[in-house]
Amino acid sequence: MYQMVGTMNESKEHILVTSLRLFLQKNFKEVTMKQIVEETGMSKGAFYHYFSSKEQVFEEVIQHFFMDMMSIDFSKIPFHSLKQFYTEILAESENKRKKSMKLIGGNKELTFTANLYYLIFDAMKILPGFKETLLLYQKEEVKAWTARVKHARENGEIESEMSDAQLAKLFIYTGDGIGISRIMEENSNKIGSELKPLWDGLYKAIKV
Repeated sequence: MYQMVGTMNESKEHILVTSLRLFLQKNFKEVTMKQIVEETGMSKGAFYHYFSSKEQVFEEVIQHFFMDMMSIDFSKIPFHSLKQFYTEILAESENKRKKSMKLIGGNKELTFTANLYYLIFDAMKILPGFKETLLLYQKEEVKAWTARVKHARENGEIESEMSDAQLAKLFIYTGDGIGISRIMEENSNKIGSELKPLWDGLYKAIKV
């Protein structure tokens, strides 16, 4: 029984990974159910045992991979100092980038390109509640950074005339800007190496 469950889970994972590759190569509208079935190498009967429509596949792809590829659980990042906090975030982001490359076969042309943004925009249009999920994540991100900045200020690590929330958003939006710029250039492997000096510079400007 365990082996059967494991095989079923592996088959479903294979479908999701294959579908993700196709959605990154093209977009939701251009990918057909027939293409997905053919790319998986599975029979129609076996495939439809897991999914009955392209919309269902797409929804599970987004739900399954969004947390792995695009978001960080800030509650799991230990906090000792603001510098340690953002250094951990850089490391975690790089680990996720490498994991995503491995997940889709190491094809650099598919990983974190502009198509990733098209995929997100498709999800916001097609999937009820996905936009709210993104907005909730953004709020949690600002909340986490603001709490760390506040703690650093109270401990005498940093000082600034800017508010805790303003400093938090400065770190976040700097990262967002670098990320978008490099992804549009299809050069995501440079995000971390370019972002670290900027965050280091910002930190030095407010460090006591």
